[in-house]
Amino acid sequence: MGPKWFLAAATTTALLGLLLGPPPGLAEAALEGGGKSSASLPETTPCGQTGDFVVMQQCTACTVFQVKTVRECSKTGFVEQINCSASDKGEFRSCRSMMREARIFWKFLGAMLGMAVAFALLVVCRQRMLDRKALEKVRKQIESI
Repeated sequence: MGPKWFLAAATTTALLGLLLGPPPGLAEAALEGGGKSSASLPETTPCGQTGDFVVMQQCTACTVFQVKTVRECSKTGFVEQINCSASDKGEFRSCRSMMREARIFWKFLGAMLGMAVAFALLVVCRQRMLDRKALEKVRKQIESI
């Protein structure tokens, strides 16, 4: 494999990265690794993880105001409002939108199909070029006799 194949692989990887965006856990890791140790921050476990709760508002995209004020919006860009049964305290919880997940899946599938078509055309062109070279070689051998 020469530098052309390396360039093609790097370009393909870069295009996929642009189509699909950053991995979902990347934003969470950046937020959690803010230079402070987890022991120094006071931790309160949300009721959505520890106790019973009722979903007051289904998973929706964060508004511009919520992105700036609600910490959970920064993880996925979607939140749902829950009400804790133990304390009657309303909280926001980060969630994943099924419509967004479906859109990402179809983008990925389209990218893979596009790449499959592109590489199939590349194989056909290469095969035709090799066939022409083989025919030319045979023709030259016959002419030399």
